[in-house]
Amino acid sequence: MGVFYAAYFVFAGIQLPFLPVWLADRGLDAREIGLVLALAMATRPVVVPLATRLADRRGWLKGPLIVASWVTVASFVLLERSHGFPAILAAYAAASLTQALILPFADAFALRGLAERGRAYGPVRLWGSASFIVANLGGGLLLQRFGAPDVIWGLVGALVATAAAASLLRPLHPPAEGAGPAAARPSPWRSPRFVAVVAAGALIQASHAVLHGFASLQWAAKGLDGLEIGALWGIGVVAEIGLFAFSGRLGTRLRPLDMLLLGGAGAVLRWTVMAFDPPAGLLPALQGLHALSFGAAHLGAMHFLAEEHRGATGQGDYASVVAVVFAVAMGASGLLVSAFGSFAYLAMAASATAGVAIAAGARRSARA
Repeated sequence: MGVFYAAYFVFAGIQLPFLPVWLADRGLDAREIGLVLALAMATRPVVVPLATRLADRRGWLKGPLIVASWVTVASFVLLERSHGFPAILAAYAAASLTQALILPFADAFALRGLAERGRAYGPVRLWGSASFIVANLGGGLLLQRFGAPDVIWGLVGALVATAAAASLLRPLHPPAEGAGPAAARPSPWRSPRFVAVVAAGALIQASHAVLHGFASLQWAAKGLDGLEIGALWGIGVVAEIGLFAFSGRLGTRLRPLDMLLLGGAGAVLRWTVMAFDPPAGLLPALQGLHALSFGAAHLGAMHFLAEEHRGATGQGDYASVVAVVFAVAMGASGLLVSAFGSFAYLAMAASATAGVAIAAGARRSARA
């Protein structure tokens, strides 16, 4: 699983910053690039819940993960062969459908398989975060050395490694009695605690929208150069890795809802300070809070879904809701930054506060 996560996040670490460069090299303008990327996001909340429910009904996890990984490889090869906006749009939409399935199935497989072996999820998942940093740097070197046309082959290579790792994963043991396929249980949406965790997690994760969209621009306006900006992003991921590395010990002391609350509190603090345009010297500490605002919130949600035996259905539904709420927040963030500048972070703090309130309510009801 560590190799799988490392390979997949090499792909993600190249795709996120450098795929738009490849699209521009193929002749797409800014509007067309935006449409290609937006359509890819829009397809995910439709296909993921359907696929995960079917898989849970059949008791599948490893099989769909392998199929989704290899079909995504083929789809990106097709994308490389595509020219012109309509063909690229169609090819990338097809690639996005199967790519969207990879992480929900992988997380469901990992959480159950690692639990069978008495292993924690965080120390395995951290290899994905570490490889993401390496891929950011490696993708830049790839672009500099070979040019934009060959970026796509870096993506294909990482996907091949991902699919190969998925194919070599050891099978899971049959589920214990009473913990069978999630589809055999009532819909997760009938559980108030599931609804609360999904809502809280989505609100906390979506509160990163202004940071993702505009932090680099705001830091550049402070006079920071590219290396300093890159270092700030790196600090956030290193802090996340540190939390994942010790999450096995934390898991014995903190319940999933406690982790979710801790993540939300870190987000509220982070965005509240960011709203008041802090000096550059304070930014490394604020980036260190990424361990809480993303890392703790993510681990809390993942551990909750694992304890509830929600399988791929729970993972898919959670990922889909987070994607939709994040997309809405990202769309609003541009308007907020245009109107209010750094005070847009107060809206992100409000989103995280709402998540904390929902998680706190779920925690109280669980202890009642």
